[in-house]
Amino acid sequence: MRLISIQNCKPGMRLARNIYNDEGLVLLGEHVELTETMIRRLEQLGIHRIYIEDPRAEDIVIRENISEEMRREALRTIRENFQNYMNEAKQGRMFCNPHLGKDFRRVLDMIIDELKEHKQAMIMLNTIHVSDHYLFQHSLNVCIYAIMLGTALGYTYDQLRVLGLGAMLHDIGKTLVPQEILLKRDKLTKEEMSIIRRHPEDGFRMLKDNPNISLIAAHCALQHHERLDGSGYPRGIKGDEIHEYAKLLGIVDTFDAMTTHRVYKPAALPHEAVEVLYAGAGRLYDAHMIQLFRDRVAIYPPGTTVELNTGEIGIVVDINASLPHRPVVRIITDENGKELKEPYEIDMSKKLNIVIIKVNENF
Repeated sequence: MRLISIQNCKPGMRLARNIYNDEGLVLLGEHVELTETMIRRLEQLGIHRIYIEDPRAEDIVIRENISEEMRREALRTIRENFQNYMNEAKQGRMFCNPHLGKDFRRVLDMIIDELKEHKQAMIMLNTIHVSDHYLFQHSLNVCIYAIMLGTALGYTYDQLRVLGLGAMLHDIGKTLVPQEILLKRDKLTKEEMSIIRRHPEDGFRMLKDNPNISLIAAHCALQHHERLDGSGYPRGIKGDEIHEYAKLLGIVDTFDAMTTHRVYKPAALPHEAVEVLYAGAGRLYDAHMIQLFRDRVAIYPPGTTVELNTGEIGIVVDINASLPHRPVVRIITDENGKELKEPYEIDMSKKLNIVIIKVNENF
């Protein structure tokens, strides 16, 4: 299978991966032959890239972080709980669920157990969703990334539970933001932005006195937009004033926000997002955590078409666990752009003079 831009998708191509709706149910199944109408509809729904079948890449295997069944259960839990807060907020009331921590902890333990089975690099979240509400999927993605990075940092199971709960609930304050602002397609006004920027304090207020949620998890909600140099919000605190978990969440929250389609901007590719994070290492983000994240995330996920410094074009077929930014690439065209009759593979972890210069979405 190969990952391509929706703009380069042609009628007659076949899906290589399911596309899911907001509830985790299959919207379009793998092997479906795409029509012009389907392609345009996917584009309207905010799908910018899809996996298609390609005989040159038919053996590529995409490994998921968690099972689709687990993903659906987690999204259901997030959606139902967050929706309750949203519904009460519409009525001008503050909703309080004393069982919130218990509801999430059951799902969280299953996620941690599944992720602990993955000993290889952190793989990009490859499942393609059509989502009506970014908040639900984002909360799950940030939780998965946070647990993976926390595991790499050597956190204990109990620490991962607190971190994971803080990650899953880090944006709960956004349930109090009016939907017309949260889902607005146009640029936010200064007043609307100020409302959005209240969500860390609102989240902390919603979580701090909950009997089943630790105060550290509540501080994850409060501090995940704080930055080392004091340029973050809501309090503009610096360095070690920011809890370690919140520093970690600041990285994965930003990464997922950049690599997920939003109503007002398309998703960036993983390597682009990592470059932005790297630019802020030591100033905005903890440099050690950034390095560790880079060493765990597959910035060129399997199925991605890349151009090498040799002029050749290839498809990423596998990730090297120790050097995920130097994958195994199957060369499909030579340096002159001529398609090879017999593609061959280069293990970039062993060919250090060869580098990826760009992702070629137009091939």
